[in-house]
Parts: sequence; structure tokens; C-alpha cells
Amino acid sequence: MVATYLKKWVGSRILNRTTRKGGLDLSKMRMFPRQVSMPLRRNGVDPVPELGQVREAEPVHKLAHLFGLTVWVVSGHAEAKAVLTDTTNFSNDIRPLVGSDPNKPSEGIGGLGFTDPPDHTRLRKLLTPEFTKRRLARLEPAIEKIVNDQLDLMEAKGPVVDIVSDFAFNVPFLLIADLLGVEESDRDRFRALGPARFDLSGGGIGVFGSASESRDFLFEIVRKQRVDPGDGLIGSIIRDQGDAIDDVELGGLADGVFLGGYETSASMLALGTLVLLRDPSNFERIREEPGAVDVIVEELLRYLTVVQVAFPRFARHDLELFGQQVKKGDLVAVSLSGADRDKQVFGLDAEDFYPRRNAPAAHLAFGHGMHRCVGAELARMELRAAFTALAHRFPDLALAVREEQLRFRDFSIVYGVESLPVQLHAATAEQVAG
Repeated sequence: MVATYLKKWVGSRILNRTTRKGGLDLSKMRMFPRQVSMPLRRNGVDPVPELGQVREAEPVHKLAHLFGLTVWVVSGHAEAKAVLTDTTNFSNDIRPLVGSDPNKPSEGIGGLGFTDPPDHTRLRKLLTPEFTKRRLARLEPAIEKIVNDQLDLMEAKGPVVDIVSDFAFNVPFLLIADLLGVEESDRDRFRALGPARFDLSGGGIGVFGSASESRDFLFEIVRKQRVDPGDGLIGSIIRDQGDAIDDVELGGLADGVFLGGYETSASMLALGTLVLLRDPSNFERIREEPGAVDVIVEELLRYLTVVQVAFPRFARHDLELFGQQVKKGDLVAVSLSGADRDKQVFGLDAEDFYPRRNAPAAHLAFGHGMHRCVGAELARMELRAAFTALAHRFPDLALAVREEQLRFRDFSIVYGVESLPVQLHAATAEQVAG
């Protein structure tokens, strides 16, 4: 969702300045300029060294000036928190800057990440009660069942399976579909709509096309449930709010829940498994030490920070930002992955995965401030349940290929691995002999 609207906003600025002159149409671009890609590039699971060098030298850094738009990247932890909580100097609201077609409701913004108070406050109040720890506790049995069902399917498919396609994407998808109240007949179409929304490698064509398709789908679901509200989140909001919330706003909220809980959780499950498999003692601790999974999950969230940049902020006026002169309208991108490797907060070993780290929960993997991920606790519940079940069900789980053979998702807002083949059980003597 971040990727879609970041590019939509930039596209609007560019289109306003160039299309009328027969110039650039961002939605037809097959690649985006490399100047803006640095915060999204990694070596394996680690951000490129350049990001750390920029953070040490200039935690607020002018990244690029493209098509008349200045883009800043904020990579220091303290500086990131300051920007993420500052609603006086920065706005998330892009609606005045993005043209819309009344015949295409999917062009509407909706959702939380791109609105300011009072709209943001009103919309978030609709979701917050559904994501409190007390309300989420009722989902624990459902999460455990989904996880165990997928492990059963993996066992039947083994001895080698792909954690990405056979587990990591299935668990959050099934949970989010249940949570939203998407009917079984609609789920096959629903399943394919998430990953392309974050992939910038193909330029504007893929991003714009996939965004429109997934939002059109969710508007269809909202329209269906206006007539016959289901048991999930969409139906619940319709019963409680009626016409007080329109289809664009409700579709936007559903879109945010879907994207925030699908691709991100899938990437964390897959990459988290990869990191844990580097040292067998990690899964052993999860099996044998009560509470160990909680600390390990927090450190994985910090170390991986799969959502690489936060929702874009736009300067409301000229201002000085930690020594840099930011102009009105400049785009300020907060590098969450950069901030979560800040040595001033996490120590000299901040670049390393350390599963016994003190207070890893200072991380910004879920964002910070008003726009912090509303589903953060649900994500934690999924990760804890999944890693605990994996550790107990497959104590000899191991990579089935060399790590250097893995392919990662380059230039994507949500970082991930394309495939993660694993061996479920230790090879028997007969298999070794064969």
C-alpha cells in the first residue's frame, strides 16, 4: 500500500507537470530511477552498507531531486521517530494532490496511511476495537488451527517443501480472509492480489495495475456486504456504521488490513525462518525456554524490518529538519530498516541478529506514532504461533539449498525471499546411502 500511493502521489505530481505537455506518464514507466532505490536495496537480508554510511553521516539525507520533486530519506532512529510523530510539520494526506475518476471508485484513497486528522482519527476508531489484545485473544484458536493445518499439508507434501508458497503466504492469507469475512468463493482471486502491490521492479505498470485490480475487488466485496453483511470485519463495520462510512472509505480500510497483514506477515515468516535456520539453537530455545519465542520474534522484527520505508510524509511548509532545509511539498521518506540498525539505540552489534538482545521492542518495524500499524499485535501472535509450531513439529528442519542460491525480492517496499526450500526431517541412513 505504501508503494502504491507513494508512486501514485509522485505520478500525480509528474503528470500534473508533464502530461499536459505530452510528457511522462508514470503509469507507463517500466522502471523507476535508481537514485531513489538505495533504501530499498539489500544484500541478502541486510540493508546495503550505503544506507548505514548515510545514517552515520547524515541521518536526514537528500536522496534525489526528480521531476521537480525533492526526496529526503531519514535513517536515524531518533530522527525517524521525530518525523513519524510530527503532524504539525508533515502531512500524510495526498488526496488533494491525486486526481480521481468518479467512474472508477478504486481511484479513491480511503484507508488510514494517507489521511490526516480528523479523517484519520475517525477511521482508525473503527478498526482499533477489533485489534486490541483482548479482542484478538479470541483469534488464538483460529491461528493455531490455520498453522497446524498448513503444517499437516507440508508433512504430506514433503520431505522437501517451499516455506514461502507452502506456509508463509498461506497462514496470513487465511487469517486475513477470515478476519475480513471474504467468502470461500472469492478467495482464489483474493489470494493473488497482494505481492505485486509492493514490487517496484517493473515500474509503474505493475504497481498501478495491481493496485486498481485489488481495490476494485474489495469494493465488490463491500457492495455485496452492504446487502448482506457477513460475520467478518467488513460486515461488522457496516452493521455498526451503516451509511456513515461510504464504500471508498470502507474499501480503503479493508485494503489496508489486507495489505498490512498479508505480504508483510508472509515475508516475516519466510525470512524469519531463514534467519532462525542459520543456528539450530534458535529453534531449540523456542522448544525448551518458556517465553523465548517472544524475545526472538521482537529481534526478528527489528533485524528484518521487512516494511522498508514508512508512509511518505510531505512538508507542510519550509522547515529545518535536523540541520537540513526542507521545502514545502518535499517528500520525506523514513527508512524503517535503516533506523532499526542504528547503533546508538541497539548497540555496536545492531547489524547482527542477536536473539538475546535487551529491549529489541524499541524497533520501528510497525512504524511509530499516529500511523503505527494497527495490526501489530495480530502479527506478533501469528509469528509466535508459527515459529513455535515449526520448532516442535519439525525439530530437524534445515535448508534444502545453499543460502547463496536464494533469490530475494529486489526493489520492493516489503522485502522478501522468492522461495525457501527446506528439508522437513533429517535424512535417514537409507536416504544417505541412496
